[in-house]
Amino acid sequence: MKDKIKKYIKEILIFTLFLTMLINALSYYRALDLNKKKLEEKSFKLLNASIYTTPKDKPILVHFWATWCATCKFEGPNIEKLSRDYEVITIAVQSGKTKEIQEYLNENTFSFKVVNDENGFYARKFKVKAFPTSFIYDKNKNLKFTEVGYTTSAGLYSRMALSQ
Repeated sequence: MKDKIKKYIKEILIFTLFLTMLINALSYYRALDLNKKKLEEKSFKLLNASIYTTPKDKPILVHFWATWCATCKFEGPNIEKLSRDYEVITIAVQSGKTKEIQEYLNENTFSFKVVNDENGFYARKFKVKAFPTSFIYDKNKNLKFTEVGYTTSAGLYSRMALSQ
C-alpha cells in the first residue's frame, strides 16, 4: 500500500512538473510577437470618462483582459490586489459597452482602472492576441516583463518590485 502511494505521488509530481513546463513554454511562445517598445501612451480614457495619466516616476502594469475570458475572471482578484499597491491600468478588449463592463466589475467587486477597448485598438497596438496578457514597465516606461496567461499575485508583485 505504501509503495502504491509513493508511486502515485511521484506520478502526480512528474505530471505537475511537465504541465508547468508546458504552460511556461506556451506563454513564452505567445509573448514572442508582443509589442516590446517603450510605453508611448501618456494617458488613457477610463470607463468613467476620466483621464488616467501614466505616472512619470513609477512602474506600471498594463493588463489586457476580457469579460468573456474565464482565465481573466480567475486572475481578476490578483490584479485587484496589485492595483491597491502599484500603478495598474487594465484594458477590457472587445467586452461590450461601458455599461456591460461596469456591471461585470461590480458583480466581481473589481475596482481597478479600466479602459474600454471596444474595437480592439489597443490590443492591435500592443499586438495582444491572447488573454489575459500583462506588460510591466519600469519607471522610465521601458518594458521589463510580459506574461501571456494566468499570473499569480506573488508573480505580479515580484515582477513589479523588480521594475522599481
